[in-house]
Amino acid sequence: METVLAFLPGRYFILCTWLVCSSHLLTTSRAEVTCASCPWPTQVNTGGVQVGQRFGPATMGKSQAGGATEFLQTTGVPGGRGYIPRDVLRLDMDVSAGVGMNSKVFDEIVPGSSLSAKIPPDRDAKSDKVASEDTTLLRSKRSEPDLTEFTREARSGDSSLGGSSDERKTHGLLLDGQKLRSEVRWNRDDGKVSRQDEPKVISTTFALAGDSAHNHAVVYWTGRNSSVILILTKLYDFHLGSVTESSLWRSRDYGTTYERLNDKVGVKTVLSYLYVCPTNKRKIMVLTDPEFESSVLISYDEGATFQKYRLGFYVLSLLFHPEKEDWILAYSHDQKLYSSFDFGRKWQLVHERVTPNRFYWCVSGLDKEADLVHIEAHTPDGHCQYMTCRAQTCSESARTFPFPGYIESNSLVVQDDYIVVQVTMAGRAAYYVSYQREPFLLIKIPKYSLPKDMHILSTDQGQVFAAVQEWNQNDTYNLYISDQRGILFTLALENVKTSRGLGGNSMIDLYEVAGIKGMLIANRKVENQVKTYITYNKGRDWRLLQAPSKDLEGNDIYCVLPFCSLHLQLQMSENPYLSGSITTKGSVPGVIVATGNIGSELSYNSVGMFVSSDAGNTWRHIFEEEHNIWFLDKGGALLAVAPPAAPVRHLWISFDEGRQWTRHSFSATPLYVDGVLVEPGSENQVLTFFGHFSDRSEWQLIKVDYKALFSKQCAEGDYQTWHLHNQGEPCVMGQKQIYMKRRPGNYCMLGRESSRILSVEPCICRAHDFECDYGFERRGSGTCLPAFWFNPATVSWSCSHGQNYLNSTGYRKVVANNCTKGVKEMYAARKQACPERPPRGLQLGTRGSKLTANLGSNVTFLVQLEEGDSLRTNIQLDFGDGTAVSYSNLSWTEDGIRHVYRSAGIFRVIALAENSLGSDSTSLYLHVTCPVEHVQLLAPFVVIKNKEVNLTAVVWPSNCRTLTYFWWLGNNTEPVITLEGSIPHVFAAEGMNTVTVQVSSASSILQDTKTIAVQEFFKSLLLSFSPNLDDANPDIPEWRQDVGGVIKKSLLQIADVPADQLLVAVFPGIPTAAELFLLPSRNQSEGRKKSVEDLEQIAEVLIIALNQNLVEFELKPGSRVIVYITQLTLAPLVDSIPRHSSSAMLMLLSVVFLGFAVFLIYKFKRKIPWINIYAEVNHEKEQEMLGTVGQSDATPKITLSEFSTPKELMEKELDGRIKRGMINPCESTREIPNCTSV
Repeated sequence: METVLAFLPGRYFILCTWLVCSSHLLTTSRAEVTCASCPWPTQVNTGGVQVGQRFGPATMGKSQAGGATEFLQTTGVPGGRGYIPRDVLRLDMDVSAGVGMNSKVFDEIVPGSSLSAKIPPDRDAKSDKVASEDTTLLRSKRSEPDLTEFTREARSGDSSLGGSSDERKTHGLLLDGQKLRSEVRWNRDDGKVSRQDEPKVISTTFALAGDSAHNHAVVYWTGRNSSVILILTKLYDFHLGSVTESSLWRSRDYGTTYERLNDKVGVKTVLSYLYVCPTNKRKIMVLTDPEFESSVLISYDEGATFQKYRLGFYVLSLLFHPEKEDWILAYSHDQKLYSSFDFGRKWQLVHERVTPNRFYWCVSGLDKEADLVHIEAHTPDGHCQYMTCRAQTCSESARTFPFPGYIESNSLVVQDDYIVVQVTMAGRAAYYVSYQREPFLLIKIPKYSLPKDMHILSTDQGQVFAAVQEWNQNDTYNLYISDQRGILFTLALENVKTSRGLGGNSMIDLYEVAGIKGMLIANRKVENQVKTYITYNKGRDWRLLQAPSKDLEGNDIYCVLPFCSLHLQLQMSENPYLSGSITTKGSVPGVIVATGNIGSELSYNSVGMFVSSDAGNTWRHIFEEEHNIWFLDKGGALLAVAPPAAPVRHLWISFDEGRQWTRHSFSATPLYVDGVLVEPGSENQVLTFFGHFSDRSEWQLIKVDYKALFSKQCAEGDYQTWHLHNQGEPCVMGQKQIYMKRRPGNYCMLGRESSRILSVEPCICRAHDFECDYGFERRGSGTCLPAFWFNPATVSWSCSHGQNYLNSTGYRKVVANNCTKGVKEMYAARKQACPERPPRGLQLGTRGSKLTANLGSNVTFLVQLEEGDSLRTNIQLDFGDGTAVSYSNLSWTEDGIRHVYRSAGIFRVIALAENSLGSDSTSLYLHVTCPVEHVQLLAPFVVIKNKEVNLTAVVWPSNCRTLTYFWWLGNNTEPVITLEGSIPHVFAAEGMNTVTVQVSSASSILQDTKTIAVQEFFKSLLLSFSPNLDDANPDIPEWRQDVGGVIKKSLLQIADVPADQLLVAVFPGIPTAAELFLLPSRNQSEGRKKSVEDLEQIAEVLIIALNQNLVEFELKPGSRVIVYITQLTLAPLVDSIPRHSSSAMLMLLSVVFLGFAVFLIYKFKRKIPWINIYAEVNHEKEQEMLGTVGQSDATPKITLSEFSTPKELMEKELDGRIKRGMINPCESTREIPNCTSV
């Protein structure tokens, strides 16, 4: 059979017709989309731009593929607030030479610090401009792999290829100044697209001719009700690192036309920065580039005329006064701070060695002088101090230091009612706060948070909101919220996602929704997945976001909580002229527009745009890809523009909160959009696009007038009511709020006000209006119970007999919550009378927590009391040098007790607090002119009376050179001094004995103290724990002590044993282990045999309970720790009867052998090249260590000159040890219990 291939036109036509019809039917059919986990990846990052009146260089630059963009602080951000540390890098792009573009430059400002300030809220219309004032704009990058060819052709000026395929098919593009058509109207609800023919918007384009080579631009609108816009363009030469050309442009008609002002400022003058006074926008300041000349150009008429004044320094940043329009602070490149009180015509030096961006004007209502300045400055020796002075007279005598002592660099934050600083105490970060300029108090974060880093996010609404990175966190932070005074912090949300921004700043994934008090959105890391959560009561309760029920095509989306939800990017734009990934506006409460994805976690790919009209309760999908969104007409309309990766000539506008969108053309030629300036005036409907047609074209400024879109001015009938709620719950932050909003779809002009509160009604207080108080944690049942480390019965020392104090119930009302009655009385703190009680918890320290002092300098001792009556407690302080002081009550010691030591030495300072009910004492050892570092004392917890025990000091770092060890044993007034980190000792009396070791190395001293129980005999058990305890073990002494107390409490519930017969010691290190000591009763009248039998019975009961897993405790809500018995110690019952064993003989032989080896090394040390000993002792002065008060003249005194040199001491020690055979070459870095010394 023969096969014939033929072409049949009729059949081919029928086949094609069937395919077209089939494809049409398939595309119009409705399909259901199932999403169980459906990840739509999204980029995780938050950002923000510093809002306020501190200004630095501001620029706008052209972009290139692969480039990056970053912006300086601005005075306007759209809508809500993202959080980022105060100091922000500013950079432009370095463009590859292969593309033939001008090189761009990176300019930098000092990165942020451990303490950073908030983004102030957008409280008025000024901040509603999309970064329209005093901001920085760079041409954003537009590099997409699939657009490379298209982008190159567009840059070459071929506009025929610009835009998307549907844009190229669109007809009717008109010239500048003509009305453009509203081409497409898209209804998101029904998916219908209709074409409109009526004219809508008017567009005009102006090119900054002659500036095509300029790669920086600064755009400013001078102020409300003004039609003036200023633009400064610059050419920054990357190779030279300076500005080589500049042009200043001015528009008087909202950007329709521009005039070049180079002739007015000087043809050869090169300008670098442009500033507008925030309190009087008619005043303009322009700085020249210091490479050519250092001058300032000042205008008082919005740039119509300028006056030039010489400068004697190079300005890096400016800070305008919040009220006085002529008062300015200027920071120079050499870390000097200057002030001007005539808007920059004259300057005077305020202070030197000032930390960048750590200077603040006064806060009205709190600081008495209007010209007061808060400064973080460095001392000549490199320390950092917080100081205040008047900017006009900041002489040395006029300076004050509100915080006593030094602070960490880059830590000063002055914000609203609060001033926060950071100090380092014993190697740990500690934070202090001053509320309304009161004395500084230590910030109390839950005890074992142990913060590594802290950022102040917000201080409005009468409390501090902070992000804290704890000791066990790396890429997440915990959110804490304070009481009204900013002292007591409680946990709001754990493991909030963070990332590193430009310049190394920490970017917190947290967003505060504008217009609704207490509403926050955060990205939290849960089991290695990042999810978006929302709260309506300042972090008391959080929940996931419900995904939209329909997609763009109207198909159902099956997304079931908690397995699937909506996740949002919370990134503020680094370009202040672009909207960022999330946008809200205070004048439009409840409307949230954000980039995000639907799925099980936040992802980076396949993102879309979502909008909520009811404050996050429900969401709608509005775009398949990311767009920049702005609010128009005071929030009455939404503007959407495609991302600047490719040139565009269309914009989208919605009048019904994103349900229906209308597309308009704004440019005949596709434009690379670098930014949009929205609403430069309050009475007009104008927006301006900034960009360029290609990389070699001039800057293009396209003014768009959209007033024709409105049919009329909104009347009363054009509004409707909207009730704020949380999933149907009408009470939000303790009140019911009803707003008036424009009816969706009404094309009426709002004018000045978009939304207003119609009514506010307080709600009855319920449980969700209260959060856990400091020291309490919320358990699974929802109740707040004390944390394991917190004792709620503790009464402050400031509570004196006859006074009252507020005793916490474990709850406190959320700050700014307006609920009334209900459970308010039940949860509120109760007023109770201060009880009479003896002093407890006496603490003695020095200012700065140092144990050293320079000879002849003032030493300030700080005495603190945890419990007791401060007004009826006598305080005595013995300085240890023959002098002492006494105070009738603790209030006299609040500022510290000063003392000057006239001789060098080591002094034991003793503090005694006593009243009619009892006393408490403590001591410290002060080294004059002998500073030290850090040491850990290793000693057994229980020892046998009259039995030799070894005490060892482990020093960090371990590579220290010759060290001197001072051993304070019991109540001895003089130490035992050795050159080695171990010493044998015999305790001759039963009881509790205190051992303190101090290690001196060069000019530093460290100490550690242990309390040892001395008994004739005892029994001990080794304990281990379930693995979850290791996850919460920070391995610090305080934690071990508290956990030991919890274990002891659990054991006492099992066995009816007196508390003084049990001692639990938790060992350092991981895995966590402990030893339980059973001590004999203090009353041994029945004889030793009976006491031994009692210990055996107690041990048997505890062993049974431990083997049956009956001993457990709760470390935190939902985490219970089980205590196990590991094994009995080597000796079931340890006493002081001498014995011999084979292991002891083997140990003795080993010691003798090692001693012989050390003897050989010592004899031939000069022939061994790597062994050498160096030591230095200063013999110039013989300093005397004096005894305490009342010490008799017969008391022996030790002078430093009587000590042998370290080399002589080492040789004597070695010779003596060789003769005794006691060489101990081992060094241990972990504490091993010496519980069987037999």
